[in-house]
Amino acid sequence: MTAPLRRWLTPAVAVLAALAIVAGPTAAPATAAPNAPSPSGHEEDEEPKLLTDVIEATNREYSAAKNRLEKSKKRQLEYAIEVEKAEQELTALAPQVNEIAAQSYRTGRVGAVAALLESDAPDAFVRRAAALDELNMVNAGKLAEVNEVRTRAEKAKLAVDAEVREQQKQTNLMAKKKTEADKALALVGGRGFTGGLVDATSPVARIAPGQTADGDWRAESCSENDPTTSGCITPRTLHMYKEVKRAGFNRFVGCYRPGGPWEHPKGKACDWSLQKSGFSPWHNNDTRMYGNNLAAFLLRNADRLGIYYVIWNRQIWFPANGWSSYSGPSNHTDHVHVSLL
Repeated sequence: MTAPLRRWLTPAVAVLAALAIVAGPTAAPATAAPNAPSPSGHEEDEEPKLLTDVIEATNREYSAAKNRLEKSKKRQLEYAIEVEKAEQELTALAPQVNEIAAQSYRTGRVGAVAALLESDAPDAFVRRAAALDELNMVNAGKLAEVNEVRTRAEKAKLAVDAEVREQQKQTNLMAKKKTEADKALALVGGRGFTGGLVDATSPVARIAPGQTADGDWRAESCSENDPTTSGCITPRTLHMYKEVKRAGFNRFVGCYRPGGPWEHPKGKACDWSLQKSGFSPWHNNDTRMYGNNLAAFLLRNADRLGIYYVIWNRQIWFPANGWSSYSGPSNHTDHVHVSLL
């Protein structure tokens, strides 16, 4: 391989190796933003997307990016073949180049006049002139062709480099969003627990009162009137109640309840029904999704609301432990229970 070709062929080979590393044996799946704005610019007109929809869209986009990357690799190989062809053409020119180099060594800087002066007869002069003209034409044509291929290969390498960088950026972004979506789904109990019937996002709750500078929550007494009963609740429970209502969960709810060892008689818990009145287990997608979304809102805002634990649909969630199975006096298929710190 000639030195000049080696210099501009090496980056092309290097990018092929980079592509192989980027692609890897099995790249991790990678998703678009959960809620894209509507053409009118009114996001409130958009139906909320389910987490399962987000994960499906993520995998579709990842597959498309992977296909684009494979096409880039194929194009890079095609250009590498063109580079090899250019090298072979230069090799074919080597004997003629060597002849000119030898002539230059004997007579100094070679030129048309120097080549013609070696002719010792008129007919030899004519033949050498014709040969020299033909050689110059061949050299010029071949070198022009090689230069064209080299230029095209160099431009292609730069283009593919840019494409690979962009696709790597997309793959990293989708991997990040896929991870975020998986974490979000795990947070609300997973596909089996929710049946996939849960919004990909929840409103952000305002921070509850009573949080210390180091993030702890001050103890509170049952000092506020309970809007759901004639009893009392803590200021933090009242704040949670208002934030859940503000998030759009307006079905039946009861908070204070006398008696028992748990949080209801302390004014630190509420039961959010799936029905507009009374309590009845979920029996369709509407009631199940209402419970899922209410629980998801509480979990996603647990740090802002000061939540102690949530019970829903035979499962209990603690901030430090996540979800685990629950069995008690109520299986909590008819309401979402939330206790505050």
